[in-house]
Amino acid sequence: MATVTRTISATPDRVFAVLSDGWAYSDWVVGTAHIRDVDPSWPAVGASLHHKAGPWPLSLKDKSTVTAVETDRRLTLRAGLWPFGEATVDIVLEPAGPGATKVTIREDFHAGPLHWVKNKINDLVLHGRNTETLSRLGDLAERKETRQPHRAS
Repeated sequence: MATVTRTISATPDRVFAVLSDGWAYSDWVVGTAHIRDVDPSWPAVGASLHHKAGPWPLSLKDKSTVTAVETDRRLTLRAGLWPFGEATVDIVLEPAGPGATKVTIREDFHAGPLHWVKNKINDLVLHGRNTETLSRLGDLAERKETRQPHRAS
């Protein structure tokens, strides 16, 4: 299992606001190329977002489905990348002082060929991917935290 933790300079509700925007998923999840559709109930349990992953022309269409959610605290997904497999992604948010959030992502393949060849290489690849994913999530949450409304001249 790959586990990555990062402290983001934004409150848990701001970080969760980014997680709650299914259309922004490809902005922070490394490897997701395009969001095709988001269930209106996202991020409720059972809701899915439909995505394309990987580079064109080899991109794969699949979906990620919420399996557990605690507002401002946790989002757990079943992320599909068939025919390669399916992973469980658990994202946990913890307050880390005034205006900061400790975010931990745990990801592990639980079905398909990538599960069958479970080894340290998978963990290293997921660790690197999720390090960048948390960096992007942080950029979005921190920008949202400080963004000022646009005023027309």
